[in-house]
Formats: sequence, C-alpha cells, structure tokens
Amino acid sequence: MVRRPRQVFAKERDAIRSRGGLVRMSDALRLGISRKTFYAMRDAGVLEQLSRGLFRLRDLPPLGSPDLVTVATRVPEGVICLVSALSFHELTTQVPHEVDIAIERGKKNSPRIDYPPVRVFKFSGSAFRQGIEVHKIDGIPIHIYSAEKTIADSFKFRNKLGMDVVLEALRLWRRRPRRDVESLLQHARHCRVERVVRPYLEALQ
Repeated sequence: MVRRPRQVFAKERDAIRSRGGLVRMSDALRLGISRKTFYAMRDAGVLEQLSRGLFRLRDLPPLGSPDLVTVATRVPEGVICLVSALSFHELTTQVPHEVDIAIERGKKNSPRIDYPPVRVFKFSGSAFRQGIEVHKIDGIPIHIYSAEKTIADSFKFRNKLGMDVVLEALRLWRRRPRRDVESLLQHARHCRVERVVRPYLEALQ
C-alpha cells in the first residue's frame, strides 16, 4: 500500500492538535475526519496508538504522564483518586503500578481498558462529586481529587491501601505550607472517617 506523505494530513493534524493531540475515532468523526482518512493517518505513521481506540499525533513531544492521560481520556467521566492522586500531589513515595480512578456508582459500568492497568472504585453521590479539581497534564484537562479529599478517601480505603501509605500521605501533607485543615475534616466527615482522622491529625500538630 502506498502511504500518503505526512504533510497531506496537515489540516487533520491541526484539528487533532487543537484538542491536545489525542483522538479517538468518535472524536475524529466530530472533527470532520472520515474513517478512511483516520486509518490512512494511522497507517502512514502520523498517529500512534496509546491504548485500544486511543491515538496520539506521533510528532508531539513524549507524554510526561502517559498512564494518567490515557485513562482520563478513555474514561472522561471518571476522577483520578487514591494512590494515583497521592502521587500527583506528591503525597506518597509509592510508585503506582495501576491507575486508580473513581466513577459514580450507578452511572456507568466499570470501564474496560487493556492498558495501562486500572483499579476502579465506585463512589456514591457527594462522595464522588466533591473535591474534584481539573489539572492540565500534557495539555489534557484531567479530573483529580484535591489533596485533602484524597487523604480522606485514603483513610476510608485504608484497608486496601495500608495504613503506612495513608499516614505517610498525612505526614507529607502536614509539611505543606499551604494546606486546608478544615477542608480535610469536611471531606473526612463526608467519608465518615472524621473520628479516625482527627487523632492522627492532632498527633502531628
């Protein structure tokens, strides 16, 4: 098969670049890129595959956080949480081997992602909606829970994460010059772990 020169796709590349350089087939169709052209771009090496159904312009600089970007793009209604959020906020020395993502209970089945490995947590109501921040990572807006919300969630899921991870996060958070104790306690109340959090918080003061 004869491959078209990359410059032939200049218009399509500009359209994809305008949305951060990541694209799925459904996105391409909304941008006016036909299926035939999309696959031709892939075959010509203009697009590289990051995960099933997710592609990126090959000529862009390497992603700094490819796992977070991939999962957030594949599950746009989800929120990065727990160990992945702790890592983003620099509140852990753990190296995440999976991407932790929260989805709202009852709204969507667990997403199927072949790569990277994902741990899905289902949060209910306000526990899902509160404390969400939007950060641009590699040019892509990603939903991540705030540091205070993440610590409260970590106490809630302490049996899954381990208390060593939870207490390390709390200690690192306490060293921050900018921290919101009231926000932490508010999120702890919503997670029903305020009585668990308070003694540890007071011991570090």
